[in-house]
Amino acid sequence: MSPVLDDLKSDPLWRRLRHGVGKAIGDFGMIADGDRIAVAVSGGKDSYTLLLILEELRRRAPVSFELVAINIDSGYPGYQTGVIEGFLRDNGFSYRMVPTEHYAIIQEKRRPGSSYCSICARLKRGALYETAQQLGCNKLALGHHQDDFIETLLLNQFFVGSLKAMSPSMLADNGVITVIRPLVYVLEQDIIDFSRQAHLPVVCCRCPVCGSADLQRKRMKRLLSELQKDIPHVKNSLLKALSNVHPRHLLDGRLQVPPPLDAAVGNPDVTPGNTD
Repeated sequence: MSPVLDDLKSDPLWRRLRHGVGKAIGDFGMIADGDRIAVAVSGGKDSYTLLLILEELRRRAPVSFELVAINIDSGYPGYQTGVIEGFLRDNGFSYRMVPTEHYAIIQEKRRPGSSYCSICARLKRGALYETAQQLGCNKLALGHHQDDFIETLLLNQFFVGSLKAMSPSMLADNGVITVIRPLVYVLEQDIIDFSRQAHLPVVCCRCPVCGSADLQRKRMKRLLSELQKDIPHVKNSLLKALSNVHPRHLLDGRLQVPPPLDAAVGNPDVTPGNTD
């Protein structure tokens, strides 16, 4: 067992995190016997936590599956891949470190004033898919937590005019890798608390604008924080709404059930215009 996991056996916070991930895996059928799962590990609190929980569940699970950690180095100056690799090695994980020239590509292609984050994420996701396939993985686990799902829901409604968030489990665009997000039921604050308690070696991506990027998402965080003061269960309610959809009460015509045939062509037993 890894040194970190060995110290967490009886910790209440750890058990709560593990329960949340186990429930998500069961609810959405994320893991099956024989799966080989690539876990994206950036060096952030979320991906470290996800990897540790999946490893703990792997040891206890009634089905057999494998894990391999993948780190994509986007090439930002100062990114501490050595710290990440040391953590993976010291805790006995199989892993692959992938150096790239993404930073140079972003510098060349990015429009002045635009965000690094969107183009960086697309390049990184492509590298993850490619590496996962090379390693014989059929699934890719990402560290998006409950707050990410809710904030994405609000961002799309407020700024895009779309009613969508993320999927806990979906086939990727390449038609080969299934993307899973086992932290869907886990609160970000619990991950923050766990990261500090376990002394995880968190590494910043070193993006030049990381501290100021994604201002709209920060606005959503502030909004949710304010709402929680008066509505303590607001996050749980918003997450539940994503699995409690009533298409007939939305405006998207693609979701509407066609009317009965007699109503569509006119019922001969009904006098036109008679509403009695």
